[in-house]
Amino acid sequence: MSGDLTDLTGRLVVDLDLGGVTGKAGLMDRAARALTLPDWFGRNWDALADSLADHTVWPEGAVEQGLLIVVRGWQPYAEAHPGEWRTAQDVFTEAVDRTPALAVVLALGGSA
Repeated sequence: MSGDLTDLTGRLVVDLDLGGVTGKAGLMDRAARALTLPDWFGRNWDALADSLADHTVWPEGAVEQGLLIVVRGWQPYAEAHPGEWRTAQDVFTEAVDRTPALAVVLALGGSA
């Protein structure tokens, strides 16, 4: 999958592959890359929550279509860092609750 696909609801799909991520810094780097976040992205939980809910930093086309983030390869990270993973899930949930045009799903199975 790539960031220029759309799902069945018409949303822009962004693939957030966490395969090989070993900590929070790696998760933040992958999120910044997948979502093409600006250089000033703070790479912390609050900055991620704010960026996910901020249409002005979404990939091109996502504001009009809505945004679906598909998180893949998350299981090894979740097992190795359960506290960080709970925080990540809370961040995703908070952003989705604040932003009706956003959806985040956890894909089962390995990395793409």
